[in-house]
Amino acid sequence: MDPMIVAGAIACLGLSATGSAFGTGFAASAAVGAWKKCYAANKPAPFILLGLVGAPITQMLYGMILMFIMIGKSGAAAGTGLACLLLGIFAGLGIGFSALFQGRAAAAGCDAQAETGQGLTNYFGALGIVETVAIFTMVFTIIALGKIA
Repeated sequence: MDPMIVAGAIACLGLSATGSAFGTGFAASAAVGAWKKCYAANKPAPFILLGLVGAPITQMLYGMILMFIMIGKSGAAAGTGLACLLLGIFAGLGIGFSALFQGRAAAAGCDAQAETGQGLTNYFGALGIVETVAIFTMVFTIIALGKIA
């Protein structure tokens, strides 16, 4: 088993998970602040903000999927380790940054939803567009991994 393939797989998961942690953290902080404003104004706190908070977690799953595919390449021909390592790092970064910025967008959505009670569909639509970057990164990385013998 080539240790660089395993390192690439772990890098992909780790970087994706790091982005998800940052993204959910940003969104959760905004949700807590939005709920506090609601409580202070004696308004009901919208539970749906948890949906916005959880949106960036899916990118970690994309990193996990790629990790399993990369580990499946552990019996590949010699010399493929560097390619898997580089794919893992750059795919993990792409997916992780998608999660990070999705969390920042979700944070703005939390604030807006709590304040106005309107626009939730638009906020989720915007998050879906940011999510698409991670999905495309995963799919294109799977295609590239398919080219590795």
